[in-house]
Amino acid sequence: MSTVKQDPVTGRTTTGHEWNGIEELETPIPRVVFAFLAATFVFAVICWVLYPTWPLGSTFTKGLTGFDQRNLVTEQVAKAEAGLAEQWAGKVSSMSYADIEADPALMQPVKEAGRRLFEDNCAACHGVNATGGPGFPDLAAKAWLWGGDPETIEETIRVGINSTNDDTRTSQMLAFGRDAMLDRTQIQNVVAYVRSLSGALPAGGNADRIEAGKQVFADNCMACHGEDAKGSHDTGAPNLTDNSWIYGGDEQSVYTSVYSGRQGHMPHWDSRLSPLQIKLLTLYVHTLPGDGK
Repeated sequence: MSTVKQDPVTGRTTTGHEWNGIEELETPIPRVVFAFLAATFVFAVICWVLYPTWPLGSTFTKGLTGFDQRNLVTEQVAKAEAGLAEQWAGKVSSMSYADIEADPALMQPVKEAGRRLFEDNCAACHGVNATGGPGFPDLAAKAWLWGGDPETIEETIRVGINSTNDDTRTSQMLAFGRDAMLDRTQIQNVVAYVRSLSGALPAGGNADRIEAGKQVFADNCMACHGEDAKGSHDTGAPNLTDNSWIYGGDEQSVYTSVYSGRQGHMPHWDSRLSPLQIKLLTLYVHTLPGDGK
């Protein structure tokens, strides 16, 4: 049985525990430690009450202050951008597109602001580099469906395509096969003809099929795509001669387009972006490097 005794060196009593001749002293925890623990607990409770803290399924406790770090950062970024933009935003709003693009010093911040707007709002469909993808136009190719001057681009961004805006641009390609307007052979012929316009000749270079497809095109497609197949900005019909394909230019993709039809969609941005933001975005898109087609 262990015996409690006093340590002759320190004067403290022992706990009565001994291990191989080593005795444990009865040393109490300093009161200051308890004071710090209590202060920490009180501080934690205060934070629980004042700030967003506890997860509650799909939400969380908001706290009495309603503080939100994300909102704070958003406000700080907005203030910083406003501080930078106030030097040139007024000029951009009042100047014409031609005058803005003719001013290299002004275009530098305009392009940077436009790039951020594009990445935040347009890159999900058109890609970070604006090169598009299946079903989404390559904006860097300059193959404009509705026209490529700044005023027209601005209008397209503002009202969208087949969107819910009352003034939306509307475009629809008929489903010639699904709706039984053309049979399989006619579709294959017109596909061969259309692909030949951009140099993508069918296997073996079937001249008979191309010639037959030319007549199918004249009877069914010329009204929208034009006699020269270079499209129409009035209807949003694409140029079929420039080798710039929204849905793919291989034989199967073109066949699917003719058979099932196409109807692209672009949201209208006038309800989300301000007129200044739309103008900045227009300038960015219009000045994208491309082949100028």
